[in-house]
Amino acid sequence: MTPIDAIANGIRMGAGQTAPAAKASTAGGAGLFGDTFHAAAQQIGKLDNDARSAVTGLLSGQGVEVHDAMIATQKSELAFELALQVRNKAVAAYQQMMQMQF
Repeated sequence: MTPIDAIANGIRMGAGQTAPAAKASTAGGAGLFGDTFHAAAQQIGKLDNDARSAVTGLLSGQGVEVHDAMIATQKSELAFELALQVRNKAVAAYQQMMQMQF
């Protein structure tokens, strides 16, 4: 499951729809955001490890093709950029909420 799929499943579950492969781990769905965030972070870590292994295999001559290493590196970079943009949006939303006057 990609980070985008995990986020989409979390949004669907938060809207009352059921996700095909995901279940709420806590009563009332209170842990949905945390679970989705944790799964996305694990996926980003896996993509980073895959890219690191591909580049190491390419440099050490273990039969990894150049295009495979480049694809793995780009996947890792895109996943990290997505996570960074999600974080930036969350921080901006938090700052905007803190500036609200009641």
